[in-house]
Amino acid sequence: MDGNPLLGVLFHWIGGLSSASFYVPYKRIKGWSWEIFWLTGGVFSWLVMPWLFASLQTHDLFGVIGAVPRETLFWCWFWGAGWGLGGLTFGLTMRYLGLSLGMAVALGLTTVIGTLGPPIFRGTLPALAATTSGQVTLLGILVAVIGILIVARAGQAKERETSGETATVGVAEFNLKRGLAIALFSGVMSSCFAFGLDAGQPIRTLTLAAGTDPLWQGLPVLCVVLLGGLSTNLIWCAILILRNGSAGEFVGRAAKVAPATAVPLRANYLLAALGGTLWYFQFFFYTMGESQMGRFGFSSWTLHMASIILFSTLWGFALREWASASGGTRNLVRLGIAILIASTMIIGVGNALAK
Repeated sequence: MDGNPLLGVLFHWIGGLSSASFYVPYKRIKGWSWEIFWLTGGVFSWLVMPWLFASLQTHDLFGVIGAVPRETLFWCWFWGAGWGLGGLTFGLTMRYLGLSLGMAVALGLTTVIGTLGPPIFRGTLPALAATTSGQVTLLGILVAVIGILIVARAGQAKERETSGETATVGVAEFNLKRGLAIALFSGVMSSCFAFGLDAGQPIRTLTLAAGTDPLWQGLPVLCVVLLGGLSTNLIWCAILILRNGSAGEFVGRAAKVAPATAVPLRANYLLAALGGTLWYFQFFFYTMGESQMGRFGFSSWTLHMASIILFSTLWGFALREWASASGGTRNLVRLGIAILIASTMIIGVGNALAK
């Protein structure tokens, strides 16, 4: 299947919009601790929805999974678990470096390593870079990184303007050395998801052999990779639940930090399910987009990260988070958004030239 790279870009944009929107329902949850709503939503993100949609769209899903070599299953799970660790430490990056610098370092590393790592390890990057289409695609990746850095710089300026202080003073626990070390770990580990998807190629081959439409070939891979993410997050949330004594919140007890809060239990579960489903949809559409990118499927990771940052920033404008920033800062973030959009189009053109 040659695919349609421009359609692939559209799918990646929809996935980025889903990722940028998943936390909105979580914000409406009342009376639950973080670990309770995160784990509840995560069950839908990492377990229920992956297997549900893969079952609906894959011919003989369990037959396919049963035929996959155990080594392949292990490595998909392993990389998924590593990605889970990266996500859990992302918050510490923000804690020690602040939002803007932390996002620039962590997301920049994740973008570059997650995109270029798989073809480098397979030894295919030099051959791809020798072609016009490969050079255009790599240019698009570089442009995306520049766009990420510009958006991060705009965020740093916004922090400085709204706090009336320097950026480092605005971060109560600013620690450059510790923050960079954690950002390095978080960025590298967060890119493991791309390695997990790459390791799942034998699953895609068996899925296609079973008669599944090529558009859905990546869904069974998600089932295995996301089990790794579920493992990591389940362990951490279980630790927090035991430490904070918050298990009773599952059945209606209010969180200790807000004991007087009435817990709308049914609404909380529905909101957590909605947020978790939106989170899953980012990779549901990711696999659809990847299926359209031909031999430059590795560029999907850049499209994914660029789309997340693009739509997260647009959400920020919609929620008036940039209202207090200066005109120059708002223009800077608009420039970053324009560059991110341009990068996705350049990558799409690069992929199209390979056809």
